[in-house]
Amino acid sequence: MTTAGKREKSVVVLQLSGGNDYLNTVVPYGNEDYYDFRKTVHIEQEAVLPIDGTFGFNPSMAPFKRLYDQGNVAVINGIGYDNPNRSHFRSMDIWHTALPDEIGTEGWLGRVIRDLDPNSENVLTGVNFGRGLPRALGVRGVPVASVGNLDTYGLFPDIQDQATKKLALDAFAHMYGGVQGKDPVLDFIGQTGMDALKGADILREAPRKYSSSIEYAANPIAQNMKSIAQVLLADFGTRVFYTQHGSFDTHSGELVSHAKLWDEVAGAVGDFYDDMKEHGAEKDVIVFVFSEFGRRIKDNGSGSDHGSGGVAFVIGGDVKGGMYGEYPSIKEADQLEGDLHFNNDFRSTYSTIVDQWFGLDAVPIVNGQFEQFDFLNG
Repeated sequence: MTTAGKREKSVVVLQLSGGNDYLNTVVPYGNEDYYDFRKTVHIEQEAVLPIDGTFGFNPSMAPFKRLYDQGNVAVINGIGYDNPNRSHFRSMDIWHTALPDEIGTEGWLGRVIRDLDPNSENVLTGVNFGRGLPRALGVRGVPVASVGNLDTYGLFPDIQDQATKKLALDAFAHMYGGVQGKDPVLDFIGQTGMDALKGADILREAPRKYSSSIEYAANPIAQNMKSIAQVLLADFGTRVFYTQHGSFDTHSGELVSHAKLWDEVAGAVGDFYDDMKEHGAEKDVIVFVFSEFGRRIKDNGSGSDHGSGGVAFVIGGDVKGGMYGEYPSIKEADQLEGDLHFNNDFRSTYSTIVDQWFGLDAVPIVNGQFEQFDFLNG
């Protein structure tokens, strides 16, 4: 929602599901050890998009390189956590709940939404684009809309006759509106249903309000980023957006599949940034890109297996671009059982976003106090 002509700050969280290969994303092309360990699954020096004489972006990440050169991309090197877990499910759960050592029941972004809107006055403070609800957004009593396709989103979208549809919606509202106070579970279901009803009614207006010269690609992540742009620019007061793309689980055929994935992700993020800039909103939103872990230093001949230590990105018009954190050493003596060591806790990045971007108390949201980065303009 805009306040006195100024749009409130938002974040788009883009999850790279499956474990993105750090070494082939921000490539240490100036380090011969990289080519010694990556005999076949590597990026040739002449193909890398150089950041400096040592590191460069994967050649499929040209939009990231362009935005980096403009000073709008922060590269968070060596991100991770102690005692890394190489299970997709458990590692992602850790990132979602910000609890590496125990099983959490609340998502960190759900807490952000609760603090931004403590009385749940806006059912669209948080919106997920994709099927299901990521645990990062899940907190009891915090409404979050989950949208598969914004163009057809709504209740009973297949009912074409408006009179019939109105009867169905009235029945739906009556059914959910009549259970309050009788049973805690029914109350929860009823509130969830009413929130969905209100959210669908509002969200279906977003595509109608939207106009842009940017042509997003036809792939799922590009279309999700377009939907995010539509909702953000409609000024519904949405502050937290979530989407994901994958699978980055590149055990085999990596060079082809990883290139395609990054071509899609980088293109989608680049178009989204350009869309925001066209509408004067590039300083109102940041995009946070992460994956649950990196991959092993040595390739397996065709791909790479689950590892630790990773890379994240923060992109936006109010981002102070550059390399943050230290790129982990790949020397054999410095490896963690054949993997990269992390050197900064992922909750440092979370804390920076929560505190410096949203102005919230980060400690209860990320479960502790962590050193923050300076990748955001004050």
